[in-house]
Amino acid sequence: MTTSTTYGTKIEDRSLGHILYGLMSGFPLLLLPMLLSLFINLSQRPAAHHRLLQSHLRWQRHSNLIFIGLLLLGYVVPLIWLAASIYLLGSLWFCHRVIKGWLSLLDGVEM
Repeated sequence: MTTSTTYGTKIEDRSLGHILYGLMSGFPLLLLPMLLSLFINLSQRPAAHHRLLQSHLRWQRHSNLIFIGLLLLGYVVPLIWLAASIYLLGSLWFCHRVIKGWLSLLDGVEM
């Protein structure tokens, strides 16, 4: 007697998320990979992806935009020590967001 069980598993393609996190992690290279990641992220249609990838695309988009805002804030601050502090804290915060998001994507956890 032969029985077979079919489970309704849904396979999600997470490769776009991994590519964008990889580009985001290259932000020290004159911010070009991060800006490319933001451009690709903004060009994606929200309804074309599953919930997991949608949550990570939103997480990446907010991380990139807030980091750019912090960089602009550091640029307009006239005190060098305060601008350097904003750059340093913003960079550490952005690294934290990239690492946390990427590890969550690997584990299949929504952000």
